[in-house]
Amino acid sequence: MVRWIFVIFILFLCREGTAISDLMINEQIRDKEVRVIGEDGEQLGIMSSKEAQQLADDAGLDLVKIAPTAKPPVCRIVDYGKFKYEQTRREKEARKKQHTVEIKEIRMSPNIDTNDLNTKINAAKKFLQKGDRVKVTLRFRGREMAHMNNSKYILDDFAEALADCAVVEKAPKVEGRTMTMFLTEKRG
Repeated sequence: MVRWIFVIFILFLCREGTAISDLMINEQIRDKEVRVIGEDGEQLGIMSSKEAQQLADDAGLDLVKIAPTAKPPVCRIVDYGKFKYEQTRREKEARKKQHTVEIKEIRMSPNIDTNDLNTKINAAKKFLQKGDRVKVTLRFRGREMAHMNNSKYILDDFAEALADCAVVEKAPKVEGRTMTMFLTEKRG
């Protein structure tokens, strides 16, 4: 009994125009008026959805609602399979070109030596050249906690050494036992 109610509910949703895919096609379009774009991309004007469906049927193609929130909704006469394929290909291509910015962390202690600091600066330069953000962390342990304010110069020197290729995004800030600063690549 419950299974039949579920099946009827799903059929009701599909009949009402809620497409399982993200686009409505052909008989799923229930709007009174729609703006129609032809198969060549030309505007055919505003007409009833029945007239638009008739035009699509005459051309042997599908009527696809591409802009449901517009007033009136925009529909296009197109081969649905080909349209869906092109759309997924465009999305895949956009994902390929997209670069996600990562946050790379560089950890130091307040009693770091100059050569160690230079090594950390070179690592930060590499990260910044790849387009990543850099989080510079100065960690304090034990008695070092008493001299936190005196160690701020280390982060300032770090930022100054990278001034030619980096900008301080967030100034040094104390959080618990750490002092952190964020750097990003200098634009332009």
